[in-house]
Amino acid sequence: MLPVVVVHGGAGHIPKERSEKSTEGVCSAVRAGYVVLKRGGSSMDAVVEAVTHLENNPAFNAGCGSVLNVKGEVEMDAIVMEGKTLGSGAVSAVRNIANPIQLTRLVMDKTSHACLTAEGASQFARSMGVPEVPMESLITEYARMRWRKNLVPDANPVECQMGKMGTVGAVAVDSEGNVACATSTGGMLNKMEGRVGDTPCIGSGGYADNQSGAVSTTGHGEAIMKVTLARLILFHMEQGQSAEAASDLGLAYMKSRVSALGGVVTVDPQGQWAARFSSHQMSWAAAQKDTLHYGLYVGEHFTQGIDEPLLQGI
Repeated sequence: MLPVVVVHGGAGHIPKERSEKSTEGVCSAVRAGYVVLKRGGSSMDAVVEAVTHLENNPAFNAGCGSVLNVKGEVEMDAIVMEGKTLGSGAVSAVRNIANPIQLTRLVMDKTSHACLTAEGASQFARSMGVPEVPMESLITEYARMRWRKNLVPDANPVECQMGKMGTVGAVAVDSEGNVACATSTGGMLNKMEGRVGDTPCIGSGGYADNQSGAVSTTGHGEAIMKVTLARLILFHMEQGQSAEAASDLGLAYMKSRVSALGGVVTVDPQGQWAARFSSHQMSWAAAQKDTLHYGLYVGEHFTQGIDEPLLQGI
């Protein structure tokens, strides 16, 4: 069953005119992560590679497609975690960084800390030689349009979040059975300056443990934090539930307890995987045994050869 990599492009409502780009984006990202695994790379290498691809794709709410805060600026959160030693690195409220997920890897590998925030994270990035980019390079016209629309005093808060592309993430198991997760986001549309969501929080935005599996989450960050969704799903797996059943149980609990929708990608150390969501849509893709799996709507599951051009679903 090994190796395997699974990615998501965010849970929510994806406008029809943007759904094709979303599907193509997750499939491209999962292929990139799978190439790393096939060449003998680690699960951590694979999830960072996959999420870097998603951060570089303006169709997603991460990196160069990030949504804007109330001031019209980009502030991003990200996390990585590996299951062998429970090593983790995260950044929150970072600006002027093209690939926050790569910065989280440096936090994990080069510091004794788990999370760096805002200016402290920027100082660390500079010390590591990570180039700063102009904020304008991270802002798309689509993000600016959504920001302006949501500044209207009587804007509907539910409709405000519709149409945003979601948080991105990946989970993987390598040929040695080590699991890893990576999650990256621009956060919530028109959020307060300095708002930090679930993504950089261990157990909420992601969790990885070789004894149970790995999870990357997407959805309403405040709700995900309240139920520590990633860790909750792995708790169910520790109780004997499959990746799919555990994912469904976690999402159902979040819906019943705090009335929130979301989505996850999940793997266990044996290579069983799941892409599950309670929202209307979640773009996702998986690669295993040279087969590409992908979907967008509940119950949708297309398969084809890993190197074939996308034939269905878009």
